[in-house]
Amino acid sequence: MKESNDVSDLDIKHIDPTLYNEDLAPLKPQDRNWGAFEIFNVWSNDIQSLFGYTLAASLFLTYGLNGWAVMAAIILAGVIVMFLVNLTGKPSVKYGIPFPVMVRASMGVRGANLPAMLRAIVGIFWYGVQTYFASTAVTLLITAFVGAGSGSTFLGLSGVAWVSFVIVWLFQIAIFWQGIERIKHFLNWAGPLVYVVMLVLMIIVWYQAGSELIPAIGTIFSGGSETSGSSIAAFMAIVGTMVAYFAAVVINFGDFTRFVKTERQMKLGNLLGLPLNVAFFSFIALIITAGTLVLFGEALTNPADIVERVDSLPLTIIAALTFFAATVGINLVANFIPPAYDLANLFPSKISFKMGGLITAVIAFFVGALWLSVISQIGVPGFVNALGAIVAPFYGIIVVDYYLIKRQHLNMQELFSSAPGSAYYYVNGWNTRALIAFAVAALFSLSTVLVPALSALGGYGWLIGAGLGGLFYFGLMRQFKAAPAFAEQKANGS
Repeated sequence: MKESNDVSDLDIKHIDPTLYNEDLAPLKPQDRNWGAFEIFNVWSNDIQSLFGYTLAASLFLTYGLNGWAVMAAIILAGVIVMFLVNLTGKPSVKYGIPFPVMVRASMGVRGANLPAMLRAIVGIFWYGVQTYFASTAVTLLITAFVGAGSGSTFLGLSGVAWVSFVIVWLFQIAIFWQGIERIKHFLNWAGPLVYVVMLVLMIIVWYQAGSELIPAIGTIFSGGSETSGSSIAAFMAIVGTMVAYFAAVVINFGDFTRFVKTERQMKLGNLLGLPLNVAFFSFIALIITAGTLVLFGEALTNPADIVERVDSLPLTIIAALTFFAATVGINLVANFIPPAYDLANLFPSKISFKMGGLITAVIAFFVGALWLSVISQIGVPGFVNALGAIVAPFYGIIVVDYYLIKRQHLNMQELFSSAPGSAYYYVNGWNTRALIAFAVAALFSLSTVLVPALSALGGYGWLIGAGLGGLFYFGLMRQFKAAPAFAEQKANGS
């Protein structure tokens, strides 16, 4: 008897327009052309943004911990994230489906809209913010050639800044509108370019700092006088901070792995792109940070500040282009593609992947335009961070459902079916047990953001929230392990 969830049977036979369009449909293996290099570049672009560099450099200075311990914590975080995304990426490699479709198995064919929309809101917000930050690189470039202009501003942005913002906004839409292949080519170009420029900058700083660099590194690596307990706490805080940095991509990693040919290539790309890439990039950040301590008398963690101090036109041009490419890269990876799929999942018959991306861009335009003058002043980032914490339990629910409840078998036909009694219909399309597990776990992960007494857990609240989500879900669903198999037999008429 042929099973309906056989991966060779990815053609959806009965089209439900409320659940299906071509962008959400399973992608067949012969139609995939991503390999380990493309997955590596997803992570390269995620890490090598302005914020990513600043975060890595700051970790060596913030906690007063021995630098080698900081390096070990960063590498451990890379290993943890690699493990997490190998789990969420595998089903999409097998079935060729994006995150909003994958989550239907656990949340229900209608309930999947809840995590999808929460993830979309977070992505749209940060897409607008990152578009603004990318525009600062273009502003740096234009100012280097034509000056800063009259100095008059609107909503906190000068005329040059507004022109730069619109350029970046239109550039990202142009790439996205040409499809996932164009995005792949941009990521494949941007990732290696940023590495080359960062290496060149490291060599320049090392050369100018000369013999004083090694003692400066020793200063950063000297550590503090913490007790063993506080050292362990600092180590865990660094690990948690780095894991939280990648959390946005961890949940919806299937949006990328659906294009990968084999699971082996996904795992190789994750190995190269996470622990090894994070370690190497953090080492570069360390050398440059130590060099700024020698050259300028203080450790600078913001690349833009470094370029400004050097005051070299060639370096300004190169750095501006690099910062632009790096920030646009992370924006496409973490904040553009996920909302595009999530919005398409909401109304598949009316919103395609491209239309979802356009909606994302339009809303994000106002977020980015108002960032400097309004949004950054009223605490909205705290609201969005709270949404990010709420999303955490969905990771545990998705993983536990696929590996422990569904036993790595999904019924493709019924993932796209809203017929009562189908495998993922549950109660009117919603899995109430999953909602309960989510709500209880989300209360904790949200409290790490909102409750001052739990603020110390903020760094690794995401991990605990994800773990609790999976634990509660397993407790509520373990007696229903046989349900999917029964549904498959029913679908086969056996």
